[in-house]
Amino acid sequence: MLHGMLWIPLRATFPAETGNNDSPRLNGIASLTVANRVHTRQQYHEFILASRRDRRVRDVFQEMALDLLPAGASVLDFGAGTGIDAKVYAAHGHQTFVYEPSDAMRTYLTKYCRDEIERKTVIAVATPLNHKVQAVTANFAVLNHFEDHTSLFDEFSRVIDLGGFLLASMLNPFYLGDARYGWWRANLLNLVRRGRYPCPSESHIHRFSPRVVARAAVPHFRLERLVPRGFGLAARPYMLLLFRRVRETP
Repeated sequence: MLHGMLWIPLRATFPAETGNNDSPRLNGIASLTVANRVHTRQQYHEFILASRRDRRVRDVFQEMALDLLPAGASVLDFGAGTGIDAKVYAAHGHQTFVYEPSDAMRTYLTKYCRDEIERKTVIAVATPLNHKVQAVTANFAVLNHFEDHTSLFDEFSRVIDLGGFLLASMLNPFYLGDARYGWWRANLLNLVRRGRYPCPSESHIHRFSPRVVARAAVPHFRLERLVPRGFGLAARPYMLLLFRRVRETP
């Protein structure tokens, strides 16, 4: 995982998607495609598996997702990368729909999850909104590519069953390890006042405080859990946010 000026999920090099990118959701997806220029799919896959710290982050994320998923429940892996998480979910009996906007990453995913795809326990989808699921997972800062989470949560509410959940791993804006960078110090006041700020990079990463994301989730979702909390946020580069799908009240 890159640090400092390029705090983005490692993705593969490939041409940006065509089409109208005016909507916040499509801008987020286009941002994911730009981020893929940083590393090739094989470099990403090998790096993420070899990185001890990133393995710990992924292990915690997967363990939380698996503990929350009822037996046999289906899941959408949103921004699935090379299929590392999807393979684990499928191995635990969960049919896993994978959405990845990068052609190159999808190609590697079909190789890495070849057996699961043949058994239809992993299913690649061209759009993430066509299948009802019990949960959506978005690991390693996928949601940091979206400037507007309000419309994104609205769309997720259409596919996540009532009582289901969205689990996201997001960049932690309070992480003191980034305080050595000028962009972090320059945006500290923005974080306190507005709870969000963009990072100056080609991939259009945005940083959000948990309260801003929680506010965008209403009325479809409720923030149920934040890991870590309190002073622990100062020591962790990622934060895990668990949102529960709730019934909207008039």
